[in-house]
Amino acid sequence: GKAKLDELVSKLGAINLEVIIAVGHADRFGTDAYNQKLSERRAAAVKEYLVGKKVDANKVYTEGKGKTQPKTKAGECKGPKSKKVVDCLQPDRRVDIEVIGTKQ
Repeated sequence: GKAKLDELVSKLGAINLEVIIAVGHADRFGTDAYNQKLSERRAAAVKEYLVGKKVDANKVYTEGKGKTQPKTKAGECKGPKSKKVVDCLQPDRRVDIEVIGTKQ
């Protein structure tokens, strides 16, 4: 993930940045409350990384969606919690990033 964030940061110089929105997500395991906090922490970690790369903290907004927006389809990763199912659910554990700005 850091390589993708580094690539993003390198491209920011070519735009007039208005805002970066980082939205964290979690897989289905765990309670709603736990996954909400986890998704918020994931988004905050991305913000912290970007700020460490000299992105203005006031231009990075974060939010968490918990387990409400999975990438995997219903029934795609069947079964109880196991290494196979956890690996299958990897796409659900993510931070989506939207960059809003104009080209210079």
